[in-house]
Amino acid sequence: MPVIRVALSVPVDTLFDYQADDASEQDIGARACVPFGKKKLTGVIVAVGTETQIAAEKLKPAHCIFREIKPLPAALLDLFHFCNQYYHHPLGMVIMNGLPVKLRNNKAAILKRNPHDDCYVLTATGASIDLSSIPARNRVARNLLSEFQRAAALTALQVKQISPRAVKLIPEWIQLGWITVQPVSAARVTDTAKIPALTSGQASAVDAITASNQQFDTWLLHGVTGSGKTEIYLRIIEPMLAQDKQTLVLIPEISLTPQLEAIFRNRFPAVPLVSLHSGLNDTERLSGWLQAQSGAAKIILGTRLAVFTPLPNLGLIIVDEEQDSSFKQQDGLRYSARDLAIFRGKQANIPVVLGSATPSLESYHHALTGRYRHVRLLSRAVQNAALPSIRCIDTRINKTQDGLSQPLLQALDQCLKEKHQSLIFLNRRGYAPVLLCKSCGWSAACQRCSSRLVVHLRDKKLSCHHCGHQAQFPRACPHCGNQDITPFGQGTQRVEETLAAHFPSARILRIDRDSTRRKHAWQEILHAIQTQQVDILIGTQLLAKGHDFSNLALVGILNADNALYSTDFRASERLFAQLMQVAGRAGRANVAGHVLIQTEFPEHPLYQSLRQHNYDALAQTLLAERKIAGFPPYVYQALLRAEAHDIRIVLDFLDQAKQLAQSLETVELFDPVPAHMVRLKGLERGHVLVQSASRKHLQAFLTGWYEKLMTLPSQKVRWVLDVDPLEF
Repeated sequence: MPVIRVALSVPVDTLFDYQADDASEQDIGARACVPFGKKKLTGVIVAVGTETQIAAEKLKPAHCIFREIKPLPAALLDLFHFCNQYYHHPLGMVIMNGLPVKLRNNKAAILKRNPHDDCYVLTATGASIDLSSIPARNRVARNLLSEFQRAAALTALQVKQISPRAVKLIPEWIQLGWITVQPVSAARVTDTAKIPALTSGQASAVDAITASNQQFDTWLLHGVTGSGKTEIYLRIIEPMLAQDKQTLVLIPEISLTPQLEAIFRNRFPAVPLVSLHSGLNDTERLSGWLQAQSGAAKIILGTRLAVFTPLPNLGLIIVDEEQDSSFKQQDGLRYSARDLAIFRGKQANIPVVLGSATPSLESYHHALTGRYRHVRLLSRAVQNAALPSIRCIDTRINKTQDGLSQPLLQALDQCLKEKHQSLIFLNRRGYAPVLLCKSCGWSAACQRCSSRLVVHLRDKKLSCHHCGHQAQFPRACPHCGNQDITPFGQGTQRVEETLAAHFPSARILRIDRDSTRRKHAWQEILHAIQTQQVDILIGTQLLAKGHDFSNLALVGILNADNALYSTDFRASERLFAQLMQVAGRAGRANVAGHVLIQTEFPEHPLYQSLRQHNYDALAQTLLAERKIAGFPPYVYQALLRAEAHDIRIVLDFLDQAKQLAQSLETVELFDPVPAHMVRLKGLERGHVLVQSASRKHLQAFLTGWYEKLMTLPSQKVRWVLDVDPLEF
């Protein structure tokens, strides 16, 4: 009697046995619908056998095994097992988290084919057909063949435009072998992209990586902004395509997808490419996932969840902007897509390329110690394109009015006269971060979080950027009745209003999460910038990385000093990376670039390194500080996070958890403390930090501790182990 062991998305780290008479070893990795209590659940079969610990009368039969798509491959199941063991998260939740939503429900995955996704390509047989062999009275067929022989490939829409009756000829011609069906992205395109010549630095990097592209290596491609890292990606993908292998390209932000996708499609027009990100609907995501799983898609471009895509012919993994914290999931399974990409590379014995202008200190340290192979690009790729000049405006001398200093306004005016674009960077959306009563000191606070509500003046609302809570704009102070309540501080909306007053004829575009909520909003915005329909951009971190704006000459940075006061030991590293990325948007072509930073601390070492474009100087200073303080990359950390409606319940639970821990000399366990932001989304939070100089010892400790934690009563508390945490 075959017994299937099924991983289900439930918060218990165990497999569930079911009877399945038609099951075989070939079903490992397939989905199965099974009874669970009073409901049905779909999980993934991870083992098939004949023995079980459950009594025969209690063993329930599975409802069905879904076989409409291929089972998950063994390599992907190994990746899920690794996540389960390394991140100490229930296996069923790990596996189901990695699947498209349409594969998690209790139905077979049926993907209706959209004929508009098809392209019809003329075969050699079709090309040899003489037009005169088709009777003159059959005008539609003659026109269709004539059009095919001219263009070689036509989309379903183009066929319909020739004549609605032409569509009826397609099935017959496919049967005759005159044409074949391909996805639109795979169709032959006659226009070839202009391929730029490589600089000597780019050529050396391409040669080094392609010379050892048949084995596992982690490459740190460390190049200044505008040094042509994307061109290197394209060149190292070429040999993979020639070998019919797949390439996985991971990017941190959904906002980078349209531009990168356009570049890839332009260079490889005949290559099937799919994008996988949260902006897709469930059907689109499943379609892309299935194309990747079948091996049809050769380039897979995606955000962090794409690391779990089944890829039968994987030959190369690229992680762009590898330092970005977006690669780390911050809820549920708290995995790092960058680290899992390296695991996948080692598992498949293929190269992994980590690209960045400002690598994470962990990656930089690995490159210095020889664990990663290090490739440097020290100059910009476009001829005569120099790195931008960076200057600090001392706001103790040059006072700001509505957040903008006089030197910055003069630079913006000059930029407008020269018909160049400029960018004002402020990492705070909304109109103002605080609504304040000057009489009694009241400020609008979020009831669900330990944070203030942000003023959104256009919507006449106060909004929490942590939990999404919204409140009406009060007419008077709710404490003292004073009607003179004031928005305090700068947000992108307020800066937009100020700039519009200073430069009434300028075309100003604000880019933040508020202005890019609509689907395809990003494509429209990028098109407007690239076709010179915008003079001044105002943006948050969405604009900071990866974008190439050839006419952008000036970048102004506001309120950068806030991060210098942070208690987070990674704050300096993040600020430097962010400012270097923003500065890198300027002067990327033949337009000279200038960057102005408004600061009260122009002599700060971080700004000094930034002015000199000297990442190494700051990185080595920060590494030395971390070594003395005992911070990563010199130690390995994990956090036991807990949350409940009352902080006392949280701290009691964490105390009990700490007492369960087995004390080891090589593992340091700290006392429970409230989180930096205690209250978030209506729950109060705390954590226990665990660290060790040995990853192996830390993992051994966490494995034993995790088993004991599962025995603790936790009805009132939600908890999770966060391995390699980025936020405290």
